[in-house]
Amino acid sequence: MIYFDHNATAPVMREAREAWLDATERFSGNPSSPHQIGSCAGAALREAREKMAHFLGCHPGDIVWTSGATEANNTLMHHFGRTLDAKIEVWVSAIEHPCVVESAQLYFGRRLKWIPVTHDGAVDLDWLTAELADARPGLVAVMAANNETGVIQPWREILAICRSYEVPFFTDAVQWLGKMPAKSLGECDYVSGAAHKFGGPRGIGFLKAPHRKPLTPLLVGGKQESGHRAGTENVAMVVALLAALEFRERQMARGEHTLRSVWRENFEKTFLKNLPGATVVGANSPRLWNTVSALMPEGAQLRWLSKLDKAGFAVSTGSACTTGKEEPSHVLAAMHFKPAEAHRVLRFSSGWETTEADWDALSKALIKVHGELHHAKATVAA
Repeated sequence: MIYFDHNATAPVMREAREAWLDATERFSGNPSSPHQIGSCAGAALREAREKMAHFLGCHPGDIVWTSGATEANNTLMHHFGRTLDAKIEVWVSAIEHPCVVESAQLYFGRRLKWIPVTHDGAVDLDWLTAELADARPGLVAVMAANNETGVIQPWREILAICRSYEVPFFTDAVQWLGKMPAKSLGECDYVSGAAHKFGGPRGIGFLKAPHRKPLTPLLVGGKQESGHRAGTENVAMVVALLAALEFRERQMARGEHTLRSVWRENFEKTFLKNLPGATVVGANSPRLWNTVSALMPEGAQLRWLSKLDKAGFAVSTGSACTTGKEEPSHVLAAMHFKPAEAHRVLRFSSGWETTEADWDALSKALIKVHGELHHAKATVAA
């Protein structure tokens, strides 16, 4: 089976697995315990925090370890829900991950304003600039890169706009980290990330939050993480996260992601040439090197998924957190795709271990399946 669903989760890489096994043996104590075994675990946790802060470009005290990005994002929305004045709005992009969308709806209700995006899937900067000239939300939340389309959001420009109006800015960097350099993300007021999207283990992530400002914990019952998140830290998982991120950052420093962008672009050219009526969603916007969201020319998603699965390819329809729902993707709806179009979209997301030959094989499989579907349609019509 050739795996093209890395945006949902990536296989655990060897370096992360070995780091986890080593840390499990070496750091067996509770990092909060006062004895030597506990102190050793605590030192490993501090070292990992310093490394993460170095990659992001922030203070080590800004890093709060969590069970993943869902917890991190819920923690942030919980914090602002508990601390913002009841009359102040929160602005969230219309294409955020469901854990941001639903937690924002839970805590803010009618005080939640959606930031629109263009048909190409990028946040409308003109809208944001005009609205901020007239109003001041308590928080602006825009992800760094979209999980369904791969469209890179102008988070640096948004950060600059928010700073000019002294509005806190939060970016969910789950799809960015490990695929694009982490440098400068730490300039954002709040950042979330998770290890399993780039080869680390599932169940570990972080929230970057200013250490000089209070953060209302979502989980209570302990003073771990400087009182920001109760619960004994999973030192081995944190160490494995950093092992994976360090390896990916070295790959990017060598420019390996640039080569993989060429592979994706070549795939798109072949795909569009051989499947008349097909469209690449967000084609006119900068996108992650690993992601292709494709509007298929004919046939429903489930038929494509079934045939590709039998052919040995694992692909998806979009966010793994919404798979199985009947309603069309909220991301595609925000991009002004009609429901019938949204139900024809597939997502192909590669990983660092995906080869150029894998992309070529996917192209051939899509051409073959398209021929089968077209023939079946013609037979029914006859």
